[in-house]
Amino acid sequence: MKDESIKSRPINLKAFIDYSPGSIVSKALIDKKAGTVTLFAFDRGQGLSEHSAPYDVLVQIIEGESEIIIGGEAHRVRAGEVIIMPADVPHAVKAPEQFKMLLVMIRS
Repeated sequence: MKDESIKSRPINLKAFIDYSPGSIVSKALIDKKAGTVTLFAFDRGQGLSEHSAPYDVLVQIIEGESEIIIGGEAHRVRAGEVIIMPADVPHAVKAPEQFKMLLVMIRS
């Protein structure tokens, strides 16, 4: 983690990251050998192309709505909802509208 000032204090996740036109913004909150916690802000129309990870990944939508494709099946995931992307299963993320998400990956 680069920003030590976020430790030991409450953080409003919605306010902690801003959208950038035509971009995806990310902030690593925790980046350790054991895993990562990363906050993302996707502008409308942006996305992550299909890929896979060797570990399960939990995504929590903080604001807005996303489309998350796992193993070829599309899921609409809305603010307040979570979805788990299983290890070694191809997945992609699309932003039909602006949205923010928290991604948690724990390596085993």
